[in-house]
Amino acid sequence: MIEKILPAGVASAELLAYPEELKPHPAEEHLIAKSVEKRRRDFIGARHCARLALAELGEPPVPIGKGERGAPIWPRGIVGSLTHTEGYRAAALAHKLRFRSVGIDAEPHGPLPEGVLDSVSLPPEREWLNTASPVTALHLDRLLFCAKEATYKTWWPLTSRWLGFEDAHITFTVDESSDGAGTGTFRSELLVPGQTNDGGTPLASFDGRWMIGDGLILTAIVLG
Repeated sequence: MIEKILPAGVASAELLAYPEELKPHPAEEHLIAKSVEKRRRDFIGARHCARLALAELGEPPVPIGKGERGAPIWPRGIVGSLTHTEGYRAAALAHKLRFRSVGIDAEPHGPLPEGVLDSVSLPPEREWLNTASPVTALHLDRLLFCAKEATYKTWWPLTSRWLGFEDAHITFTVDESSDGAGTGTFRSELLVPGQTNDGGTPLASFDGRWMIGDGLILTAIVLG
């Protein structure tokens, strides 16, 4: 599914079912030695997907460490992103010479828990939801949250700075199909200074794509 919203040059892999025989890379076991089973499966499954994507890029299946705020530590010359939710794990990776950053996120296609929306959205975003949600079968509040997560995952590797939910204003295009699935694009306008730690152009906005199907919401940003 995730490959449908990624451009050429970005490798991806996903797991919709967890293989019982799947084991962690020996060099990663210490990172999850004390984790509960669900956390272990998410960690192992997502990194398994990452190594499949690395192979697609012609790279060796190296261990993937964990850095500040839990961000994955990619091999030199690689950018990428991991995501997991109930029944789904995925990775998207690319060569750094071609893309600056990648951010993906997956969420269940259901409404946000009561009281969450106000803490993750801006007033203009809630105004859009109030207008759009009654005329679509899609859970756009959860889509907004998913896009905010992809925005942060794109931002962090380039800045090493926190980005709050209130620090990006997201707008969407929605192309809803008759079968309850949906696709579209979104733009994240960054509301804080976007100086980066890679010496590149300061960040002002990200453009992304999204899709909904098979009970999942997927968002992806690939920054060239």
